Amino acid sequence: MPSFLFDEIDSIISRDPAARNRLEVITCYPGLHAIWLHRINHALWKLGLKWPARFLSMVSRWITSIEIHPGAQIGRRVFLDHGLGIVIGETAEIGDDCTIYQGVTLGGTSLYKGAKRHPTIGKGVVISAGAKVLGGFTVGDGARVGSNAVVLKEIPPGATAVGVPARILHPDMPIAGSKESKASFSAYGITPNVDDPVSLVLKGLIDATLEQEEKIEALEKALNNLSGKTIEPDQTLSNDETKRGLDAMKQFLKE
Repeated sequence: MPSFLFDEIDSIISRDPAARNRLEVITCYPGLHAIWLHRINHALWKLGLKWPARFLSMVSRWITSIEIHPGAQIGRRVFLDHGLGIVIGETAEIGDDCTIYQGVTLGGTSLYKGAKRHPTIGKGVVISAGAKVLGGFTVGDGARVGSNAVVLKEIPPGATAVGVPARILHPDMPIAGSKESKASFSAYGITPNVDDPVSLVLKGLIDATLEQEEKIEALEKALNNLSGKTIEPDQTLSNDETKRGLDAMKQFLKE
């Protein structure tokens, strides 16, 4: 068996704790079967044998439950984990060392023949289960796409996209292909210690509100001191309740 095939098998073992040995990967991993069959189909497609390539891609789909158009370009050591329901379109390009989980669609939004309709996936990208990446844009090296995200625009290198439609996070992630990147591989694209951008905005608004409350309270005290009035206990209690409520909401967003 050629060395590059062993390279793909070993890359799966390094990324999947359930993979015990090479024989198990060769015989029991439909994602690997789909990739190998696609290599043949893509070669036929490039030779101009379009119909045989399409027919064999359908045979591959029946066997593996993974649909890959023979025109798609797939790099080395790409791992289709579980694989069930993955769809990869004609003009899609996938870089080396990518991991794609079940239910992912790399689809197109344009109806123009010959146009770049499907996404270009950089090196070391992780696309989690059920995610949809739709359009002819680029997902940067080392990026991560969360489960069930719907990505409609470009993702910068090293960023994480989550939500519907996907929002972009910018964690401090290592560059794809580096030793740090291999060590920090995250199954299902989960990026630790990264807050949702909406939560960050809400926490910022709460902080600003608390700051405004303190300034208003200080102004009220100063005005009361000048006029010789005393602050009503009910008013102080109401301010304290507001602060406690905002603090509780902020703590909830942190969790």
